[in-house]
Amino acid sequence: MTRILAVSNQKGGVGKTTTAINLATTLAAVDKKVLLVDLDPQGNASTGLGLSLANREKNLYHLLADLATFDEVLFKTDIPNLDLLPAGQDLAALEVELSTLDDPQFHVKNVIEPYANSEGYDFVLVDCPPALGLLTINALVMSTGVLVPLQTEFFALEGVAQLLKTIEAVKENFNQRLTLQGIVLTMFDKRNRLSVQVENDVRNTFGDLVYKTVIPRNVRVSEAPSFGKPVILYDMKSAGAKAYLDLAREAIDREDENLAHSQ
Repeated sequence: MTRILAVSNQKGGVGKTTTAINLATTLAAVDKKVLLVDLDPQGNASTGLGLSLANREKNLYHLLADLATFDEVLFKTDIPNLDLLPAGQDLAALEVELSTLDDPQFHVKNVIEPYANSEGYDFVLVDCPPALGLLTINALVMSTGVLVPLQTEFFALEGVAQLLKTIEAVKENFNQRLTLQGIVLTMFDKRNRLSVQVENDVRNTFGDLVYKTVIPRNVRVSEAPSFGKPVILYDMKSAGAKAYLDLAREAIDREDENLAHSQ
């Protein structure tokens, strides 16, 4: 069964795209077939996997607008088991175009999910825009779970309540299989008393929904996108790479457990 995870937080700068790129890569590294869907018009996930803007003449917008086929848009990355549906700047226009459709919140699901299932992907990760607009709603409608990156900084919990309300509304109205798959603490600095305090607050609030794995503030994680590489390829021995490998293993365990409970 293909598991579809929306990586979402409407607050920018929380490590959302970095988490999507590196989790997709590390899942592929442990022999899972993975599709990363770059649904953010900024297209940073596509850049972070080495695909320049000049090479995105056919991108996710063209697939969703019925101007290109899945195979024409699909980018086979240099990473075994990892494919990408890249974003282009014209994806920003899709939000307006979707609003003119009947049942616009189902459009991305109706286009992408049949391909995801037929191609045998174990995981589909969707990098959502940093907003709770129609593109993010489409991602939630398509997904089986939501992974929320949360930075260990002062305003960490600000906005999460609204995201949780949106998840519940989507589950109630459009997608009963949707769950909050987990919360990933990012940009953690164990030397910083505030980071430790925020971690404690988040764990006290959300309990077991918070991943045991914490992503540290790590210069290698920050540098890797400028070289068009996930951190596991840029510096496999770095603390960031090791953390994302641990996160991938924990994500697989969670999904196996969720699947067992659903049967």
